[in-house]
Amino acid sequence: MKSVYLYLNSRDELLRIDVRKIVYFEADGNYTDVVLVNGLKGVVGMNLARMQEVLSERLRERAAIFARVGKKYIINHTYVYQINVLRQKLVLSDGDHFIFTLDISKEALKRLKELYERGLLAGKQA
Repeated sequence: MKSVYLYLNSRDELLRIDVRKIVYFEADGNYTDVVLVNGLKGVVGMNLARMQEVLSERLRERAAIFARVGKKYIINHTYVYQINVLRQKLVLSDGDHFIFTLDISKEALKRLKELYERGLLAGKQA
């Protein structure tokens, strides 16, 4: 499959990111951290709500691989390995090379789990 790139530009920097390699976005005040499968982390000068808009605008239908989870994260749902509501943990992994464990509220995890149970996220790929 052909790579699709997301270009995130600021006054002093440009990030060129293969969308399939984005594991998650994490809010950090007025900034957003972008975390890739290889552990690389980039920082973008926009809040998470604006990042969500940018993903929709630039990626259109391909933005469907991303899901907002709680106030702090946008995840690439194709990497969801485990949703543990009681422990408030979300594990993202490709099953081979990386694993990220995120602390997320019970309510946000319950909503994410329900989306999978209803089949709204299952089978959506970039």
